[in-house]
Amino acid sequence: MASVGLLHQEAVGHFVNESQFVQAVAFSSVLPGSDALQLAMFIGYNATGMPGALAALLGSILPPTLLMLGVAALLHRLRRETWVRSFVQGLAPAVAVLMVFVAWKLLSRGEMTWQTLGIGAASLIALLLDAPPPLILLLAGLAGVFLI
Repeated sequence: MASVGLLHQEAVGHFVNESQFVQAVAFSSVLPGSDALQLAMFIGYNATGMPGALAALLGSILPPTLLMLGVAALLHRLRRETWVRSFVQGLAPAVAVLMVFVAWKLLSRGEMTWQTLGIGAASLIALLLDAPPPLILLLAGLAGVFLI
């Protein structure tokens, strides 16, 4: 969401007006994928057509992709180092705690209903039965469409 705020600050008044930006945010929210990437492409398209959309796409995905490739290459070189293995092992419990924290936040806000708890329980059972995670996510999303 920070990217959306930055896009608002940089684009409104230069490439789009406030109304166009609000409509673009609303539309990008219902589409799958990154809201910020879709907004950047809309603003680029609005500014100069397809070349602008392509420039916005490349400008949005190329820097983080190159950064991640650099980090992956560095970790690949250092993978046999003891401290790297220990670092990665230290990440696992932190990630698990973050997932529990997000679940707790959803429960405490009252955003969990019987339907969402049922979808979560079915997803957990499917994971325990070694079902493929992408399939579980797809089915959970479809269940949300029909049950919620």
